[in-house]
Parts: sequence; C-alpha cells; structure tokens
Amino acid sequence: MMMAAAAVNESPNRSTEDKTSTRRQNEVNRKLKYISLAILVIQNASLILSIRYVRTLPGDHFYTTSAVVMAEVLKVSTCVVIILIQKRGNVKSFVSLLYDSIVVQYLDTLKLAVPSLIYTLQNNLQYVAISNLPAATFQVTYQLKILTTALFSVLMLRKSLSKIQWISLVLLFAGVAIVQVEQEGGKQKEALTSTNQNYFKGLVSVIISCLSSGFAGVYFEKILKGSSASVWMRNIQLGIFGTVLGLLGMWWNDGAAIAEKGFLFGYTPMVWGVIFNQAFGGLLVAVVVKYADNILKGFATSFSIIVSTITSVYLFGFHVDLIFTLGAGLVIGAVYMYSLPKPNASTSSTSTSSSSHSEGGDSELEAFLPKLRRFRHPS
Repeated sequence: MMMAAAAVNESPNRSTEDKTSTRRQNEVNRKLKYISLAILVIQNASLILSIRYVRTLPGDHFYTTSAVVMAEVLKVSTCVVIILIQKRGNVKSFVSLLYDSIVVQYLDTLKLAVPSLIYTLQNNLQYVAISNLPAATFQVTYQLKILTTALFSVLMLRKSLSKIQWISLVLLFAGVAIVQVEQEGGKQKEALTSTNQNYFKGLVSVIISCLSSGFAGVYFEKILKGSSASVWMRNIQLGIFGTVLGLLGMWWNDGAAIAEKGFLFGYTPMVWGVIFNQAFGGLLVAVVVKYADNILKGFATSFSIIVSTITSVYLFGFHVDLIFTLGAGLVIGAVYMYSLPKPNASTSSTSTSSSSHSEGGDSELEAFLPKLRRFRHPS
C-alpha cells in the first residue's frame, strides 16, 4: 500500500517535471530561432555589402578570380576537417573514405564537374555584378534565382508548385522588373559619377548568375538524392573541381597580372573578411538552419533586402524612391509567400516528421549553393 501511494505521488511530480522540461526546451528553441534569424539576415546582407564596399574603394583592387579560388580552398579545407571530426580523428578511416568516394567512384565524382563549372562561373559573375550594380539593386534582382530554381525544379525534378507559389513567382518577376525600370532611369546619372561601373554589364552578370544558380542547384539536388554520399563529401568533390577550374579561369583572365603582382595582391583585412564570409557563410548557415523553418528563412531573405537597402543609403549614397520601394516590396512579399507551406500539406505526425527531415536536408543543401546565398553562399 505504501509503495502504491508513493507511486501515485511520484506520477504527478514526473508530470510536472516533464512539463517544466518541455517549457524550457520550447523557450530555448524560440531563442535559437531568433538567433538563427539574426545570423541568416547578417550573412545574407553582409556578403553583398562587403563585396560592394571593397570593390568600390579607391586604390588597387584585388583580383576577384584569386578570391574565388581562395574561397574554394577554404571551403574544401573546412569540409575535410568536419569529416575528420565525424571520424573521431581516425586518419586511416578518413583517407579510406576520401579514396573510395573520389577515386574508386570516379564516375560519380565526374558528375559534379558540370555543377562545379557553373558554380565557378557564378561566383566570378557575382563579383562582376556587385562591382557594377548598387548593392540594394543586386540584392533585389538576385532573388530571380528563386524563379529559375523553381522552373528547373519543375522541369528536371518534376516538382509541383502550389498556386500561391506560382503567384509569388509572378510577383517576384514583376518586382524585379519594376526595380530595373526605375534603375534604368537613373543609370545615366550614375554612369557620369562612376565611370568605372557599367550597369548593363552588371545586369547581364546577375541574370546569368541567377540562371546558373537555378540549374546548378537543381542538378546538385538531383545528384544528392541519387547518392548516399554526405553533403560534406559532395562539397569536397565540388571544391576540388572548383579549385582547378578557378585556377584555369584565373590564369586565363588575370594570369599575367597575378604573375607580376602576386596571388594575394590587393588583399586587405576587409578582403579577407569577404573571402571568409563567402567560404564559411554557407557552412555557418548549414549549422543554423536546423533551428529555422522555411518561413523563417524566407523572412530572413526578405529582411536582408531591407537591411541592404538601408545600409546602401548610408554607405554608398543609394537613392530610394517610390518606384524602387514598390518593386522591392513586391519582391519581399513574393519571397515570403513562396516560403509558405502548401495548403494541402498533411498535418499528421508522420508527415510532419518527414517534412522536417526534408527541410533540414534542403536547408543544408541550400547553404552550400552560392547565394546568392547563400552568398549562397553560397542560401
């Protein structure tokens, strides 16, 4: 009887402890969500603003082709360290995994040559675009990557989009078009004050970058879904090709100048900050997004546009008028709408679990795709 009474008394205590523990966990998760939001916004906005800043400073500029190569080297090195940590420092097991994944399965590795080539091109084009476009304009225009990714997903992966998502894509295109019309009107004035910038060159670069981002991202996702290799290993494979292709592009475009002045010519602490942001930003987001759902990521992207615009006003003297505000507002709304869950999504616990796993995988994948990104990225 005494034991039964003790069990009865213990049961409410356990229930109270469970509720307290759950409440604390929910509070921690809520705080982590807000921290995740801040990190995503800072990463999305800071890369573009910092590139724009270092590329418009007076004096000698670093070679962007060397920065792309350096970022690839740093990213590969980081992924190597991550896998080594996963292997608990077992170098023999680590080397065996690398040899099997890269050399033995060489046909599988060669599949990544295509997206790696596109990513290398995209990373170089991003520097060209940001060097010739206002940061806010680039940030808004680069959201076209959502449109290209969606279209390639439908064509290559046979994905279906909800009506809200299709509407959001139309609004996205309209918003970007409005911004470009507004910028076209003020382009000549800007050209007079900044003879080193070519608006049309920047616009073409960002459009090609969006197309390449959409295709390469979907192609990479297709490869990941058909393979058991981890995202970290895939990024090592991508980085190997990216480094080689980046070196070829550097030799072709800036070979003579770099041979004369050096690989690290023009590198300042700020330039190193840009390179580290580009290389590690995506990895950082990959760790962070496990606490952020798609809606939060969409909100972070939208908020980063606002941050970039406001910062551009103070840093670069960017002029915001009613038309730009309208276009940017449409883009921000479209990005948020596109991230909303489908109305017919199942609410069962099994579906929720599956969805959470899928979102986590997509988030991790998106973090490594150059954003514009990320940067990636990059998303």
